[in-house]
Amino acid sequence: MIAAIVVAVFVVHSASATQKPVEPQQVPAASDQAAAKQPWPPAGVTRVGKDTPSPVVTKEAKPRYTAAAMKSKIEGIVEMEAVVLTDGTVGEVRVVRSLDKEFGLDDAAVEALKKWRFTPARREGIAVPVLVTVEMTFTLRDKR
Repeated sequence: MIAAIVVAVFVVHSASATQKPVEPQQVPAASDQAAAKQPWPPAGVTRVGKDTPSPVVTKEAKPRYTAAAMKSKIEGIVEMEAVVLTDGTVGEVRVVRSLDKEFGLDDAAVEALKKWRFTPARREGIAVPVLVTVEMTFTLRDKR
């Protein structure tokens, strides 16, 4: 029997004045073309930095490992960028590094991330929307 292990990592990247923004490298599918034409990050969203501390994860949901992906023995990391809104919910999510589009692991990771909750980032005492990076690792192990 094969067991699935999913590990999620919340990664914070500080942006200094000399750093250029990191752009997603995923090539959008035809159904995602409308979303791809939107600016990224969305207007008004800031990156974590000197004046903007990172939000804190308060609730984490694990993605489901699809049966088809388990059968195909797909393992690896889905890297996403997400907007944490001022109420601590997750807004727009983009896959930066895809693991699997065919068997649904990318979609499962995005779906799980949208269930996460955060204590929002604050700048000068006011909650602000920020961009965060989250990696979800899908790993199989053989239980015997």
